[in-house]
Amino acid sequence: MKIVVTSIFVEDQDKALKFYSETLGFVKKHDVPAGKFRWITLVSPEDQDGTELLLEPNNHPAAREYQKKIIAEGIPATMFGVEDIHKEYKRLIEKGVKFTMEPTEMGEVTIAVFDDTCGNLIQIVQK
Repeated sequence: MKIVVTSIFVEDQDKALKFYSETLGFVKKHDVPAGKFRWITLVSPEDQDGTELLLEPNNHPAAREYQKKIIAEGIPATMFGVEDIHKEYKRLIEKGVKFTMEPTEMGEVTIAVFDDTCGNLIQIVQK
């Protein structure tokens, strides 16, 4: 068994697609109609056959409440791995991304947290 798709709730699919592709650099894999929303997935440019990230609308009240509560507590919705966190931090700052935590060493890893502008905090990690 392996993880094929993981999802993240977003307030606006178009805004999220733009942020995750243009700002973060993920590659759109699927964008198909799914009722009044779309099935939009992205993948890492380094692993285009790997796990897909689904940009899932937060239209359900439970999804909105979950999203509100974890962001209020400062809890990242998900984590992405990076090769060089300081380089990635600088690149994202230059693109206007707002960080809530600068790169910080935590034992054997270094982490940073940013706002994805779509209702989530995202953690990046360098092992």
